[in-house]
Amino acid sequence: MRRVLVIGSGGAGKSTFANRLGESLGIEVVHLDSLYWNPGWVETPKQEWSKTIEALLERDSWIIDGNYSGTLELRVQSCDTVIFLDIARTICLWRIIKRKLLFHKKRRPDMAEGCHERLTWEFVQWVWDYPNRARPKVMALLEKYPEGRRIIVLRSSAKAKEFLMKAEG
Repeated sequence: MRRVLVIGSGGAGKSTFANRLGESLGIEVVHLDSLYWNPGWVETPKQEWSKTIEALLERDSWIIDGNYSGTLELRVQSCDTVIFLDIARTICLWRIIKRKLLFHKKRRPDMAEGCHERLTWEFVQWVWDYPNRARPKVMALLEKYPEGRRIIVLRSSAKAKEFLMKAEG
């Protein structure tokens, strides 16, 4: 594992998982949220975002956590391992609420400067709808590129912890 993509719903635990895996493997972790968002929750323009992703993918090794469907296919094509945290939506919802409470008026470590934690109705809906809307598209994409990459689907926090314990040693 030298080029690892960690994906899943908001609240699935992507950043925490990616950080622990990065420590175990000695590979730099890139949180897409910290690159995509500019202060005040301003999105990066599409052309600039594409160039940022292309530059990241040229590196010899990386662990990238984040979804961003517009560049997901390119990232899947470039990785050697996909770890899909396919966690129940109720757990993901609880985690995004908990995250809002923990980081109220603060920035999460995996978020861009100037982006204090927020919880919008649109984001709650996106997390709730993830299993029905985004998950089928992700699964279809992973089925489209099975060659040359290891695809790991972890369907519970316990499975994610078990995987990390094996990776750690």
